[in-house]
Amino acid sequence: MKRRDFITLLGGAAAWPLVARAQQPAVPVIGFLNTQGAAANANRTAAFRQGLNEAGFVEGRNVSIEFRWADNQLDRLPALAAELVRRRVTVIAANATAALEAKAVTTTIPIVFVSGDDPVDLGLITNLSRPGGNVTGVSFFVGPLDPKRLELLHELVPKPTVIAILLDLTVPNLDAQLRNAARVLGRDTLILQAKTEAEVNAAFASIVQAGARALFVGAGPILTGLRRQITALAARHALPGSYGSREFVEMGGLMSYGASPTDAYRRGGIYVGRILKGEKPGDLPVELPTKYELVINLPVAKALGLDIPPKLIALADEVIE
Repeated sequence: MKRRDFITLLGGAAAWPLVARAQQPAVPVIGFLNTQGAAANANRTAAFRQGLNEAGFVEGRNVSIEFRWADNQLDRLPALAAELVRRRVTVIAANATAALEAKAVTTTIPIVFVSGDDPVDLGLITNLSRPGGNVTGVSFFVGPLDPKRLELLHELVPKPTVIAILLDLTVPNLDAQLRNAARVLGRDTLILQAKTEAEVNAAFASIVQAGARALFVGAGPILTGLRRQITALAARHALPGSYGSREFVEMGGLMSYGASPTDAYRRGGIYVGRILKGEKPGDLPVELPTKYELVINLPVAKALGLDIPPKLIALADEVIE
């Protein structure tokens, strides 16, 4: 072989890896948009990654994730959603309020929501079984359970006691539902709303001033993101509390009744994986919870001087001792 031919052959061989790399498909990018903060969502993001893994996708290997956190500042959401669209992410995963902002800025990028609210009432979709368009997701909707949660709290506190109800401004129709439920139970209620730490502090000041002796916290992403503050204030003021997810109970709340948000995020990760494999979001029915859990924290009950009725203990799916 002539020297010139040998050098040419070497030069061509050196280019092979570059050509191969150029032909490799780009790694899909997931935009993860959330109204809350990273620290408050560590368990949920871990569950989301688990769902992705079950669908065959591993972050850093064959998929990447761009996280955008609003840190409970809702006015940041439009800019964060627009940023992900400009980034040309392959799919957007978001909680309900964030998904609405994503839907407002794109009709082409698939959106997978994880929602504790009714996605039809929120305007995310029009049909649970055939969402159509670019939006689908998983719901752990606890709204229909709120009257039952109020009934459980009603059993634990003396009837003359006023029950304070703290609501998330982003969840529609809860005010009327809970007023009706309280009326059926014959309970007086104090209904307050909050979306920031300052407003939560103000709400608890009103609760104490009004002499309310029990706390019911409505569903919604904002109050869930503020659960550490809410449960700490409930403990400080010796308020028995009822919550929509076990995350509150794990932080010192008295009891919760609802579907598992972490499992919903896992299933959301699976849905994102299915879309990455080529399925259309509009063809994927919204997944609904199949199981609800009652969790009771006995040390908190003891600190509050409450005797939990044996029948309630028997109904509980988990009793923290």
